[in-house]
Amino acid sequence: MNERSYNWKKEKYLHVIVSRRSFTIVGKDEEDEFLNSHFRPLQYLSQRNPLLPNRPKEKELKPKIVNNSFGKYEVVEPWHVSERRHVPSYIPKPSYSSTKIPQQGPIRPEIKDQNQIECMRESCELAQYVLTQAEQYIKPGVTTDQLDEMIHEMIVNNGAYPSPLNYRGFPKSICTSINNVACHGIPDDRPLKCGDIINVDVTVYLNGYHGDCSKTFEVGESDAEGKRLIQVTELCLQSAIKICKPNEKFCSIGNIVEEIANKHGFNVIPAFAGHGIGTYFHGPPDILHFAHESPERMQPGMTFTIEPILSQGGKEVEILEDGWTAVTVDDARTAQVEHTILITDNGCEIMTK
Repeated sequence: MNERSYNWKKEKYLHVIVSRRSFTIVGKDEEDEFLNSHFRPLQYLSQRNPLLPNRPKEKELKPKIVNNSFGKYEVVEPWHVSERRHVPSYIPKPSYSSTKIPQQGPIRPEIKDQNQIECMRESCELAQYVLTQAEQYIKPGVTTDQLDEMIHEMIVNNGAYPSPLNYRGFPKSICTSINNVACHGIPDDRPLKCGDIINVDVTVYLNGYHGDCSKTFEVGESDAEGKRLIQVTELCLQSAIKICKPNEKFCSIGNIVEEIANKHGFNVIPAFAGHGIGTYFHGPPDILHFAHESPERMQPGMTFTIEPILSQGGKEVEILEDGWTAVTVDDARTAQVEHTILITDNGCEIMTK
């Protein structure tokens, strides 16, 4: 694989950044195929921790427990994943619902008109409603597969499609990332444990537009370091949102996020980025959450996500054999929060508030 530095003047976007601030490109064809593919960083595939399909509950492996300066918690590995859930035929669906292949997004960041913005508001409001309702189900003993089932039904009952489902083959309707899982955890039959921290990422497709948000929750009550990690991650997001306005550089987001994270003793996971969103799930602009320089500026009508992931430990992650689950190399816990943002004439609007 050839590695090269990112060229900000290129009108192409990849949403996966290696920890050393350069892209790993796997060839021209693969680069084109995975444009706007924040959701699946194939260049990080690893065989270190293979997926354990059909893991028998009666033969559970002894869980690995971390008990150090990061806190005390269980290191999460994949369990059995159930079949893909059904979406009724009357629900409008994105093209990838049957093909796995998302539509080609715009080359440049899209400036949306008022009608498009109103459609975005509806999808974003539903995404936030579903995420808020999900919190009541996050309890010890509940499996992430059960969370997926409940949220799937909630989305469908509101006339929407769960955007992650079959996006490049993703098998579930939400992402659930627990403890050392940094991003894109697949719901499975592992019961939640008291003290876990879990990110639930909800995206819905309603009236032809996607709305995207996520939040990290405590299961029962986490330890002090787990709480602090969540609080600082939320502070990073809110601080980044406050600076969003017309003519502001996108790099200001990454600069303030990394500054706050480092000040509190955490690292930003650079392997994942925020993204433009609309009729397409992922598109330009790339929203990088670490300090960098870029000439690109915000303009009224742009919609994009800000979704920093903070780690208690190092910056590096590995992708498990399932092709999706990103785990920290050092087993450190991570937290992530996300909102969809609209740039207005005078500042910005949190569309998923």
